[in-house]
Amino acid sequence: MEPKNQHIKAILAPVRKVSTGDYLLWGALLALLLTGLGMWVWQYLEGLGITGMNRPVYWGVYITNFVFFIGLAHSGTFISAILRIAGQSWRAPLTRAAEAITLFSLPFGAGSIIIDMGRPERLFNLLFFGRYQSPILWDVTAVSLYLLSSVVFFYLSLIPDIAMCRDRLTDAPRWQRRMYEILALGWNHSPEQYHRLEKVLDGMAVFMTMLVVTVHTVVSWLFGMTVQPGWHTALIGPFFLLGAILSGTAAVVIVLALLRKTYKLEKVLHIGLFNSLRKLLITFVLGWLYMMIAEHLTIGYSNMTEEMVVLNDKFSGTYATVFWSMAAFVFGIPLLIFIFKGKNNIGWMVFASVLINIGMWMERYIVIIPTEVSPRMLHVMGQGSYFPALPEIMITIACFAGMALLYAVFTRFFPIVPIWETADELPGHAHPAEPVPATTGD
Repeated sequence: MEPKNQHIKAILAPVRKVSTGDYLLWGALLALLLTGLGMWVWQYLEGLGITGMNRPVYWGVYITNFVFFIGLAHSGTFISAILRIAGQSWRAPLTRAAEAITLFSLPFGAGSIIIDMGRPERLFNLLFFGRYQSPILWDVTAVSLYLLSSVVFFYLSLIPDIAMCRDRLTDAPRWQRRMYEILALGWNHSPEQYHRLEKVLDGMAVFMTMLVVTVHTVVSWLFGMTVQPGWHTALIGPFFLLGAILSGTAAVVIVLALLRKTYKLEKVLHIGLFNSLRKLLITFVLGWLYMMIAEHLTIGYSNMTEEMVVLNDKFSGTYATVFWSMAAFVFGIPLLIFIFKGKNNIGWMVFASVLINIGMWMERYIVIIPTEVSPRMLHVMGQGSYFPALPEIMITIACFAGMALLYAVFTRFFPIVPIWETADELPGHAHPAEPVPATTGD
C-alpha cells in the first residue's frame, strides 16, 4: 500500500503550478468568450432583427441554451445531494467535479435569458412589477434560489480542502496563500468541525434534492403552462427533469475522464467510479426513452389537428433529421455502447456521454422550435421558419467556452477531488477505502 500522504499529494499536484499549456488554453477560451460578448453588444445595438428569430418564432437557440445549461447544472446536485442521501459512499471522489459543473453552468443558463432579451434592462420590470401568476417569475425565483444554494453548498464542502491548501502549499505565491487563509475561515481540521460540517451538508442535501426537482419542473412549466401544441402536457415536468439528470450525469463522465487524464489522477478516479456512473446512465437512458414514447404516443393517439402538425414535422417533416438523430444520439447508440463496450472502457463511455449531450441539446431545440414554427393559431399567425444566425451561433460557442474557462481556472487553484472525504487519515473521512480495479481499456 502507498504511503497515506501520496493520496493528498496526487490531488494537490495540479494546484501547485500553472503551466504554459494552461495559459494557452485559457487564452483561447477567453478569445471565444470575448468574441461572443462582442456579438452580444452588436445584437444589443442593432436589435434582435440580426438574429434568426422572428414572428412567430420568438424563442430560438438562446432559450435552447437556457434549458440545456440548467439541465447540466443538475449534475452536481444529483451526485452530491441525492447520492449522499442514498448513502452511496462511492460518490465521494466525484462530488466536487460534479458540483463545479453546476456552479459554472448556472450563470450561463440564467445569462441566456438576458441574452435573449432585446432590451435586457427591462429585466428590472420583472423584479419590481412581476406577478406570481406568471410562470416566468416562478422560473426567476427557482433558478436564483438554486444558484444561491449551490454556491453555499459548494463552498461549505470546499472549506476543509482550502485549509489543506493553506497548510501545504507553502511555496505558492503570497496572494494565493492569502486567498486560502481568507477562504478557509480559520478551519483547523478538528473532529468537531468535520462532524458539524457533515450534519450541515446532510441537511442541505435534503433541501437541494427538493430544489433540483422544483427547478427543472418550473423551467418546463414555462412551456407547459401555455396552450401551444407539443408543450401543453402534464408529462413535460418529469420529462424535462429526467433529461436534465441524464445530460448532467453524462457531463460528469466527460469531465472526470478529462481530469483523470490531464492531471494523472488514475489512482484517485479509478475505473470503478466510471462503471457506477455507467449503470446510472443506462437507467436514465431507459427512463428517458419511456418518457419520450409516453409523450409522443399520447399526442399521436389524440389526433388533434394542431398537435399533429407539430408531431408530423418532427417525425417526417422539416425537423425529422434532427429528431431521429437526437433519438439515436441519446438512446440508440449510447445504450449499445454502455451494454456491449462501455464496461471498464473509459474511452467508449466518454464517446457515449458526448453523444448524449449533443442529443440532449438537439432535444431541447426540437421541443422549442417546431411548436413556434407551427403555433396553435396557425391560420392567424401563419407558418413560420427559423435558422440560427451568426450572432446566435457565436454567442452559443462563447457560453460553452466561458463555462470551460471557469472550470479550467478553478481546477488549477483548488483541489478538484475532495481530500477530506477521500483521504482516510483525515478526521472527516467517513467512508472505507475502496480497492482500485485494473484500468483496462483506458
